[in-house]
Amino acid sequence: MEKINFTKKYKSECIVIGMFEKYQFSCIADIINKISNNYILNITKKNNFKGKINQILMLYEVPNILIKKVLIIGCGIKDKLNRETNKIIIKKVINQLKEIEIKDVLWCLTNLIIKNIDLYWNIRDTINIIEDKFYIFNKFKKIKKYKLSLIKFNTNDNNIEIYKKAIKHAIAIKIGIIKTKNLANLPPNICNPKYLSLETYKLAEKYSKNISVKIINEIEMKKLGMNAYLAVGNGSKNESMISIIKYDNLFDNSQPIVLIGKGLTFDSGGISLKPSLNMDEMKYDMCGAACIYGIMNIISELKLPLKVIGIIAGCENMPDSNSFRPGDIIKTMSGKTVEIINTDAEGRLVLCDVLTYVNKFNPSIVIDIATLTGACVVALGNNISGLMSNNLKLSKNIMKASLDVDDRVWELPINDKNYYNQLKSDIADIRNTGNSNAGGAITAACFLAKFTKQYKWAHIDIAGTAWNYSENNKSFSSGRPVNLLCQFLLNYSYNN
Repeated sequence: MEKINFTKKYKSECIVIGMFEKYQFSCIADIINKISNNYILNITKKNNFKGKINQILMLYEVPNILIKKVLIIGCGIKDKLNRETNKIIIKKVINQLKEIEIKDVLWCLTNLIIKNIDLYWNIRDTINIIEDKFYIFNKFKKIKKYKLSLIKFNTNDNNIEIYKKAIKHAIAIKIGIIKTKNLANLPPNICNPKYLSLETYKLAEKYSKNISVKIINEIEMKKLGMNAYLAVGNGSKNESMISIIKYDNLFDNSQPIVLIGKGLTFDSGGISLKPSLNMDEMKYDMCGAACIYGIMNIISELKLPLKVIGIIAGCENMPDSNSFRPGDIIKTMSGKTVEIINTDAEGRLVLCDVLTYVNKFNPSIVIDIATLTGACVVALGNNISGLMSNNLKLSKNIMKASLDVDDRVWELPINDKNYYNQLKSDIADIRNTGNSNAGGAITAACFLAKFTKQYKWAHIDIAGTAWNYSENNKSFSSGRPVNLLCQFLLNYSYNN
């Protein structure tokens, strides 16, 4: 982040500038063009570079510019540049930078005027995309690392404070997302419930002033009556564990925000075994828990003036002679009995006991994040997470945060009795699945809603968005919705 004199010699090897259609330059590009005595304009015309979206041109040894390379990116029609096209532009530039051996870049695109977003969000978007495009998970395989190690933004005295704020937030969130991805991408033979609990202790050591951790093991779960939670892990050799991470930067009697992450470190489906195709992806059934870990890192780094309790609900669902079965009836911590129809509908059984347990914290808000249902993927695909809530204001605030960071959620209804009727059982208080395949994401949320009547609650189903695929069809964690929930907490801290 610095003011730039383009005729001064810089260590930076490349400068990135934008050009619109009809040979309209961005303000920085216009300055460089004038310094180069219209060399930029002439060379773009010779190369039929018209400034269209996805056009890109690398120039070398531009006259009077003491930076070796000038990368020009087409930005389309000047008055129509919006957030989506800006993201396309950023990704195009990053893909180009990944292909060339450059260490240090001057980035001059954050000054572009973009419809409906300001400088702060342009910077946040840019850093978020850079993180995502350069992320590499290389714990178990040697992968060629990219040479680029430094990207600088140009600024001036009028907007330097905006840059500082945006970069501070973006860098903290970037680090949290990387931690989320690294945790979620681990194989299940390494990342089990105990491993998750050990990671939370490391977090408490790093931020000892604001964070404390408590682990609930199976012995304590039995004493608490968390029979639904315990039933899911009965068939696994790995002990179920709940990690409770308390962040307190208020030190008063205010009510905390509680965030719960489903942490099925592997979900085989249990007795109701999943198909073998893509079963390896069930290591991602703990992405909700990984998000909690990332979020607690971020709020600790930013020192947000909040009370937040992050809960990692660690468990593993495996078939065994001790496994729970279809037809079993289990008494939950709340006292409600559940008829088991399908052991692959296990996440709601883990969450329902945790949702009951958190009553002890007298929470102001409870949000759970879970890869809960394949039905949500059917309904919303892989780009939008499902949102269900018992409180209109809470759902609106989550929706606002999702629009702020452009991590989309879509609210599904849970106030229709027909969905609840699907969960009726003749021999227990409730079934663990609906009586049909219709509205599966909603009936799952309705199941959870029966355990959340004492507080404001929202459920985010990330089954379709928690991971995505590389070009060779290999899956990797997306880190969603860490950015969204951190923005929710930032907004909350500003407004309370």
